[in-house]
Amino acid sequence: MTSLAIVGNAVILGLLTYPSNEARMGGLLEALDTLFIGFFIVELVIRVTAFGRHPGRFFKDGWNVFDFLVVTAAFVPGIRENVTLLRLARLARVLRLVRIFPTLRIIVVAVGRSLPGALGLFAVAAVVLYLYGMVGWLMFADRYPEQFGTIGQAALTLFLLLTLEGLGDLVHDGLLVSPWSLAYYVSFVLFGAFVLVNILIGVVLNSMEEARRMEAEEDEKAMPSDPVVDRLDALHATIVSMRVPDDARSCPEPCCAASRAAAPRRTEHHDVQHHTGIDQSVR
Repeated sequence: MTSLAIVGNAVILGLLTYPSNEARMGGLLEALDTLFIGFFIVELVIRVTAFGRHPGRFFKDGWNVFDFLVVTAAFVPGIRENVTLLRLARLARVLRLVRIFPTLRIIVVAVGRSLPGALGLFAVAAVVLYLYGMVGWLMFADRYPEQFGTIGQAALTLFLLLTLEGLGDLVHDGLLVSPWSLAYYVSFVLFGAFVLVNILIGVVLNSMEEARRMEAEEDEKAMPSDPVVDRLDALHATIVSMRVPDDARSCPEPCCAASRAAAPRRTEHHDVQHHTGIDQSVR
């Protein structure tokens, strides 16, 4: 239900971006948006009151704090009067889908966990862009000032080149300046577009696997145990332990075999004594 309300709110926000819809149905769309806000507030109150006498536990979860801030942001005095900030606060409600869908939550957690490991990679990429940008500025600044007129323009051109967009045009224009431009672009594409980008993808995938494992562990810890099932398991263990006598478990196999062999002899001896006593009494 909450996910449908979030999607419906996102549709309303999208319709408000069209001037024609705002002119014709502005009042209706604003009323629907207010209705969604009321729904989100009621849902938030229910979730907080579900903790009973300990409502503070609601804020121990980071996703709950995020929901609380997103829902209540529209009532902050500085935001409600500002149209731009109010629209941004409305747009932030769509991000609540991340909490509802586990797949999206895993992706967001993975991206966040990959940032520390990717800082070194970003530093290397910045150094590579600077070095190649300076070389490109020296080679092409006079001929192509729009792409390599400054170090900033050169770095931006090379950054866009990581997607291999416009590579053919740049190589063609570079060959008109110097044949060494081919080695310049080829070396940058091999190291930047293939090596650095693939390393970044590997870091993100590793973080995603770790986030998926952590999500599974949290779900397992959060799953409540059924007392009936626990009692049945204890009863089953007790029955299994009672099936085998204690002396049979503690007695070695040779001794047990000897005991079983001696049992019939004791029985025969007892029978002989019994018959002998009967004969003597008859006499």
